[in-house]
Amino acid sequence: MLKSLKQVKRLIVAVIGFTILGIGIAMIVLPGPAILVIPLGLSILATEFVWAKRFLEKMKDRLKKTYKSSTKPMERIKRISVGRI
Repeated sequence: MLKSLKQVKRLIVAVIGFTILGIGIAMIVLPGPAILVIPLGLSILATEFVWAKRFLEKMKDRLKKTYKSSTKPMERIKRISVGRI
């Protein structure tokens, strides 16, 4: 009985997570906040599935690297404009 309850919970999480993830993917071409909905769907799936947790971590790391690399050119521009090369 206990094993079947875990399976039911896992199935419910999968259905909800994949539904939200699918809506987020559809929002890439349709109007809507896909950039928020897709990570939400992955976060729900990550509560039960290791592959979703790994994918979410990769997305977070890539976002951090992108943010860091995008701020460095602005710092260079500020230093050049102030005269601190």
